[in-house]
Amino acid sequence: MRLFIALILLLTVPARADFTVCNKAGVTANLALGQYNGTTWESRGWWTIPSRKCKTLISGRLNARYYYLYGTDGESGTWNGGTYFCTLAQPDFQITGRGNCAARGYDRKGFFAIDTGNSPNWKQSLSN
Repeated sequence: MRLFIALILLLTVPARADFTVCNKAGVTANLALGQYNGTTWESRGWWTIPSRKCKTLISGRLNARYYYLYGTDGESGTWNGGTYFCTLAQPDFQITGRGNCAARGYDRKGFFAIDTGNSPNWKQSLSN
């Protein structure tokens, strides 16, 4: 009977929906996230994720299919791609818009695309 009650409780607890990044690399990763928020493009960062740890970047149900990440290990390694967003070197930033980064006083970095397939939650892994 206890097993039956425990199973019912497990099935009725809503699943947690988040965007989580797990750093499987042997170095600390510093990440910035780009996304379309339903109205405009935005980028924000930085999240620091130690080696072999995970961190939630977005809490709650995801509302977009595509998200974009840029990461650096602070030395010479990067996780990057061909979709450009603006960033700042300061620890916390949030920037509206993707264009004219330099003219607005921002850095321009290439982010890699993550296709969540419209999943309400996503776990992304980084590796060397």
